[in-house]
Amino acid sequence: MPPTLPLLKGTLDVLVLKALTWEPMHGFEITTWLEAQSRGSLDVDEGALYHALHRLEERGFIGSEWRLTENNRRARYYKLLPAGRTHLRTEGANLERYARALTTILGVKPS
Repeated sequence: MPPTLPLLKGTLDVLVLKALTWEPMHGFEITTWLEAQSRGSLDVDEGALYHALHRLEERGFIGSEWRLTENNRRARYYKLLPAGRTHLRTEGANLERYARALTTILGVKPS
């Protein structure tokens, strides 16, 4: 298996919002979900994740509350808010266009 890739600047917020479209999650669950969906290709830094969560909450894209995990531990659960869903649609579409452009450029063969 190839080594994991660091997340590109500006992508973590969108990926966190995408993870939260499934259900409210705590930080470890978000990391696990992102790594599983990327089939282990992405390396999610814990510090960067919590900075992103705080940033998204300050912007009104996500909300949070303390709850108990399945292991009976207290954890902060994050949920997607309507403003976050709107932001995800816009920024997700921009990232998809950007990725398609990169794929196109990198696929060009010299003549």
